[in-house]
Amino acid sequence: MLTWGDTEKLSLVGHRVPRLEGADKVTGRSKYTYDVNLGGMLYGAVLRCPHPHARIVRVDTSQAEQMEGVKAVQHYEGQTARFAGDEVAAVAAVSQAIAEDALSLIEVEYELLPFVVNVEEAMKSDAPKALETDGNIRETHTHDEGDVEEGFEESDAIVEATYSAPVIAHVCAEVHGAVAKWDDDNLTVWTSTQGVVGVKEGLQWHFDLPEGNVRVITQHMGGGFGSKFGAQSYDIIAAELAKKAGAPVKLMLTRKDEFLCAGNRPSLTAHIKAGAKKNGALTAFQMEAYGTGGVGGAGSSPLPYIYQAPNVRTSQFDVNINTGSACAMRAPGHPPAAFAMESLMDELAEQLGIDPLDFRRANDEDEIRHKQYALGAERIGWERRNKVPGSGEGVKQRGIGVGCSIWGGGGGPGTQVRVEIHPDGEVKVMTASQDLGTGTRTIIAQVAAEELSLRVEDITPLIGDTKYPPSGASGGSTTAASVTPAIKATVVDAKRKLFALIAPILEATPEELIVEAGKIYVKDNPELCIPWHEATAKLAEPIVAVGGWVEGLSGSGVTGVQFAEVEVDTETGEVKVLKIVALHDCGLPVNRLTVESQIIGGVMMGLGYALTEERFMDSQTGRMNNPSLLYYKVPGTMETPKIEPIILGNPDRGVIGIGEPPTIPTAAAIANAVYNAIGVRIRSLPITPDKILVVLNK
Repeated sequence: MLTWGDTEKLSLVGHRVPRLEGADKVTGRSKYTYDVNLGGMLYGAVLRCPHPHARIVRVDTSQAEQMEGVKAVQHYEGQTARFAGDEVAAVAAVSQAIAEDALSLIEVEYELLPFVVNVEEAMKSDAPKALETDGNIRETHTHDEGDVEEGFEESDAIVEATYSAPVIAHVCAEVHGAVAKWDDDNLTVWTSTQGVVGVKEGLQWHFDLPEGNVRVITQHMGGGFGSKFGAQSYDIIAAELAKKAGAPVKLMLTRKDEFLCAGNRPSLTAHIKAGAKKNGALTAFQMEAYGTGGVGGAGSSPLPYIYQAPNVRTSQFDVNINTGSACAMRAPGHPPAAFAMESLMDELAEQLGIDPLDFRRANDEDEIRHKQYALGAERIGWERRNKVPGSGEGVKQRGIGVGCSIWGGGGGPGTQVRVEIHPDGEVKVMTASQDLGTGTRTIIAQVAAEELSLRVEDITPLIGDTKYPPSGASGGSTTAASVTPAIKATVVDAKRKLFALIAPILEATPEELIVEAGKIYVKDNPELCIPWHEATAKLAEPIVAVGGWVEGLSGSGVTGVQFAEVEVDTETGEVKVLKIVALHDCGLPVNRLTVESQIIGGVMMGLGYALTEERFMDSQTGRMNNPSLLYYKVPGTMETPKIEPIILGNPDRGVIGIGEPPTIPTAAAIANAVYNAIGVRIRSLPITPDKILVVLNK
């Protein structure tokens, strides 16, 4: 079985390597979808419904069609808009300004339908139906195990509480969008996507095209976090307009569009009752929970989370409301589950008079996480936390809290790779896998360079294009664990083919050859060698190897623990996060630099979830009140605390993904730190100054 060998002896894999594309990004040479500009290209714009629920009775586009500079118009007369922001019509014109002006000339007649945008209202028996054919409550998930009543009778402490987290948006740095171009029946689409192959398949199906007639390209992208899977409406609209106009069309969403229709993380409200014994062992867990995914499903949260009780009874259901559909968002279901469960654990620990860390240890058998507990407690100064919450002196109170996470992050089949070794010594590594901004290009080059004993700069990774061998979508923290084994296995095959050609020159067998420091050697006679470029110069044509994922190089299942230190101003209610110590496992970290970047980015997303981010809906109009970065608050440099990323795991487990886990426990750790600071529990996210002042006044 192929292995990574002694990971401590690896010279590139497992080390801090600067990104190959770093210079291109800071100089502006990197091409994102927005940067794609083709000859004769038109610009698209979408007219969106201002009503939360309405039937599109009539659409008159005649004035828009007659406007100078407008080249194509289409509409969706007869369809039903199910949220404010749903598509009504689209225009392609010679400039963005003309396209947007043309939208104002489109006349639309709506039949307004009853709507509901408040979750609690939607759950009432007489509530308007968000979807005309279905009730608002659906997809109930239940789980029963053991005897919950008996478990509570055995409990020495019981906590009953409701924890809630709101709908939040992905807020990708790069908005969603696409550029579509037709050449007869051949369609090429440049799009910001997490899966070029999935978009290709979706476009093939929609336009009924043969497989070879669609090409999808993502050269660079500025984040997706789960919101950019599959062929989306803007991909299809851009292609439809391009076909009508006979010219390429660029269609980029506005920032407002992003908030209304580009996806979101579902809300969660969880009514929980849990019990534990004096020794800290959980005895029973009972919950009823619900959340909304707008006009799409919310899914279930994995509660109870991490810590398991022998007696469990849970029920979860989705609630439809007239808002944009939810979609996967970095660690779907886990951040709200962690917030609820970790808050609950602290509350139970306090009732029993047990240190929160000791209480977790009593209910957690994971050896790696126990190491993370110990090191994290040391780095944050756990002994400094208030033994009696809220017992500090002065206006500004400090507190320390902890939160934990679990995630899968495993790899698997699906990635195909083509490796070429050229006579000039260049090594090309090709796979359709896209780089979301996580450093996929660099880790591909690292793995290939490690195997061939070359510099990272000597490898040319070619990715993000369906003309290359197929690869899976980048999500679920599966990319590194799926791609790197395929790269290593295929490079090993290419190296064997090179050795077979070079062995006769060195009067050796291929099995006797090794490559080190840019030279090919005979194992037992290092004086018999040939420099890399001299060896490849003997090739009459490039060596080609094609392969895929193999077992033994990746693993699955990671743990994480984060500690937070906060300062709460008891006069203003402001929470300032001072420090986050984030300890995470990713098996073998291919690039420590990019792993640390993922941890820091995940923490910042978790900080926004904890303190600032929330979608506000107007119950009267059915519209979002804060669809802009002026009113939807994401953390910036002023809110950034000191973040200490620590990679603590087991490299022998192979490569495991790290994209999702770092954002899971942050809000939980901050919430527990706030309680430790002020002595009053806030059970709803985000933890805003008004909530703190209310509970302090009570």
